[in-house]
Amino acid sequence: MERLREHLLETGYTIDGVRDRLGDMAASALAREELVPALRATADLDPLATLIRLWWLGVSVPAGAVPAAVLASVLDSGLLVAEGGEVRASVQLQPWESGGYVVSDRKVRPGDRALRPDHVVGAGGASANLAQLVTRRPVQRALDLGTGCGVQVLHLAGRADEIVATDVNPRAVELAELSWKLSEISGVEARVGSMFEPVEGELFDLVVSNPPFVVTPPGQGSTLTYRETGREGDAFCRDLVRQTPGHLAPGGQAHFLANWLHVEGEDWRERVGGWLSETGCDAWAVQRDVQDPAEYVELWLRDAAEQGTPGYAEHYDRWLSWFDEQKVEGVGFGWITMRNSGTLDPVVRVEQLTHQVALPVGEYVDGVLDSIATAHRVQNLDSALLRTVDGLLDERVGLPGAEDPMRIVLRQTTGLRRSREVGTVEAALAGVCDGELALGPLLNVIAELVGDGDILHADAIRPLIAEGYFLL
Repeated sequence: MERLREHLLETGYTIDGVRDRLGDMAASALAREELVPALRATADLDPLATLIRLWWLGVSVPAGAVPAAVLASVLDSGLLVAEGGEVRASVQLQPWESGGYVVSDRKVRPGDRALRPDHVVGAGGASANLAQLVTRRPVQRALDLGTGCGVQVLHLAGRADEIVATDVNPRAVELAELSWKLSEISGVEARVGSMFEPVEGELFDLVVSNPPFVVTPPGQGSTLTYRETGREGDAFCRDLVRQTPGHLAPGGQAHFLANWLHVEGEDWRERVGGWLSETGCDAWAVQRDVQDPAEYVELWLRDAAEQGTPGYAEHYDRWLSWFDEQKVEGVGFGWITMRNSGTLDPVVRVEQLTHQVALPVGEYVDGVLDSIATAHRVQNLDSALLRTVDGLLDERVGLPGAEDPMRIVLRQTTGLRRSREVGTVEAALAGVCDGELALGPLLNVIAELVGDGDILHADAIRPLIAEGYFLL
């Protein structure tokens, strides 16, 4: 693995190296699962083009195009397979954005044969989303629950003194260990088992998970362990949330990706909020996207390379029929963050944020949790010293020549980039509060200056504190 890593780096097989070598057109085509532009871009089989074809595109290359010393060692490992005068990769080996490499099964493309149940999926958009969400603060013990190809460990390395990574799929653990060796990450303790079984009785300062959250009909046949559990509906994500507090050290945090059902006659916020309200943790859940049942089924049938197969229509119909039986109107996707604050008065916030936010969220997620908790727990807001968050804009819309605006919007230009329509008092407060004067007296002075009888109680500012417009 050391010899292979040296060859990859010397040849420029990195994220930037691959992007530069392929160019924008071929890279965009690959995102649509079209190989032809990338094959054209690598047709001359120079050393980097050979690696791209072999490890990223999954096509055979002449054995002579791979240096003999590297070829011999990798053939012995089973990562390459000789076929006549050519070699092909038995796995996908992709450079990752944080540095290092990720080893997984080859990427599934239209027309590929059915996946094996223990298929190990590579790192992709969901992996990147989770990595962007996780707090950047250093911790002593971290748990990567359902490690898959091991990509989250690449992000945790250097931020955690100890890392435990688990997966129900032994083959995933095997490939994850190859990912860590290629990335020169050592000391990770890998364990096989479901949910929290491999870490029973242990506490962690940080738990991260990109779990098997896909909602599928029960009894549909083989289960792909990287995405499905066979549990009813979104029960796996619910149980993951409920069991996590038992493994969080004081002050510890957990970050998950999850799916949840939108059921007829039920507010999805109450569904997800109900999971979290039973944990005793401060929690923040965000819906980033929602798909109707047909979109959802099509997405995951494509993911399993079933599109175009003889059983596609039947499987599609059975899945939609099950959604109909359960009165499912849509499926939400988003983040869940939990913190063991050790309080008897935990706070849960559930919201939808579908606009673009500043990345990585992990740079400021601790502040988001602090704001939610502060707005909920601070007792006497009248005496609180508030200041306006940096980068806040005051946007006003009105008729030409009108003395007063029809609409005032406070808009954040950093962090979660929220926006909220406010009244003249809140807008005036945003313009003057700098942490020097208490909120109660400030609101009184503003009310006198505005002169329209619009007097706000300090508690009316709590939502703006919770959403990060004002800092305490």
